[in-house]
Amino acid sequence: MERTYVSDAVSAVGRRILVQGFVDNLRDSKNMAFIVLKDITGKIQITIEKEAHPELCPAIAQLSEDSVISVIGNVTPNDYVKLNGVEVIPESIRIESVAEALPIARKAIPATKKKKAVERSSIDQRIDYRWIDLRTDENQLMFQIQTAMVNSMRQFLLNQNFLEIHTPKLIGAASESGADVFEVKYFDRNAYLAQSPQFYKQMAMASGFERIFEVGPVFRAEKSNTNRHTTEFTGFDLEFSYIDSYQDVMDMEAKLLTHMLGEISQRFGSRIKETFGTDVIVPTLPFPTIDLADLYEELEKKYGYTVDESEKGDLTTWAEQLSYRWVRQTYGHEFLFVTGFDAEKRAFYHMRDENGVPMGYDLIWRGVEITTGAQREHRYDVLKKQAAEKGLEEDVRFYLEFFKYGCPPHGGFGIGIDRLTMLLLNLGIKDAMFLFRGPNRLHP
Repeated sequence: MERTYVSDAVSAVGRRILVQGFVDNLRDSKNMAFIVLKDITGKIQITIEKEAHPELCPAIAQLSEDSVISVIGNVTPNDYVKLNGVEVIPESIRIESVAEALPIARKAIPATKKKKAVERSSIDQRIDYRWIDLRTDENQLMFQIQTAMVNSMRQFLLNQNFLEIHTPKLIGAASESGADVFEVKYFDRNAYLAQSPQFYKQMAMASGFERIFEVGPVFRAEKSNTNRHTTEFTGFDLEFSYIDSYQDVMDMEAKLLTHMLGEISQRFGSRIKETFGTDVIVPTLPFPTIDLADLYEELEKKYGYTVDESEKGDLTTWAEQLSYRWVRQTYGHEFLFVTGFDAEKRAFYHMRDENGVPMGYDLIWRGVEITTGAQREHRYDVLKKQAAEKGLEEDVRFYLEFFKYGCPPHGGFGIGIDRLTMLLLNLGIKDAMFLFRGPNRLHP
């Protein structure tokens, strides 16, 4: 018999169907048993009158919450049933798997007259048993939203004549700098896990692909233990040719994110508000832009925030957070492009203007940096010189070859999918990922 998903079962009144899923809730009394069955699409009540179906009682007696069952029965309307006003009256219950007592509490449970309150397990305890934690409605909704986010951005770019490529993650040289890379043994020599697909995105530009994007893993050997850093994450990267300036890159990103958030708001806005308590705000175009030096002046003038001169070539974490307050008050906007970073704080492949200032930006959303983007340096001689300035000329010799035989002007950026999810739903990074990786976390 073909399986029916719960979302379809609720409209299948009068039909005999097969539903399969986890036992989300179980009430077993002397005369009646009620099972709430959950699959990825929703929940439905299974109602068993024991006197009418004594053959089902042995199976019911074995069940525990989170056991997996297959149920064949008839869908019947019942106005007293809170779950969509229907129930399944089973003719058979097959136990696929019996769950032992769960080792974590996925949610806080308030006290009753008979039972003490149960505190929710910590995020680290829940990650130890992440596959159990992921069964919650909130987590499954989160990944439905994340799937829609990626699909929306992918479709936007496909409609803009972008190609999707898949680049190597084992590389022979560090892709950003000589630091913060994972070194791995590669037969008789060392290799590195890619910090980004940057070199190969630009190789695609030299190949004449003109417009490309990639969704794939990114590795950063950073010993950061914050609520937004991770040693492995999923990046959404793109690069495109024949730009006039990095403003073209900023415009592309702003349109991409506005399109995506518009679709997410339409499809999931009310559920995100109900489940995560946060609003999906669709931004207006264009996004506000400010020079880094001007931003520090504004933050000092309005909030008394000052930093040492040695720190003003880059954005501090606190300045990022304050910038959200500033852009909301000044523009009524959630996004802010920041330009004018010091060359020593930017990658060697960023093009620089006549004053030596990198032609790139950071994009801040809700007080957190989500993107570093730029126009790239495509002129071989200049690029070679900038690599040498950072002591990388030998390490990136293979990459420099991409630019010796003709390459169009181009630029691009990368966005962390997990960080986007975190900010959209107001979560910590550990909650926003399928499986978190950090300095102290390599399992499960």
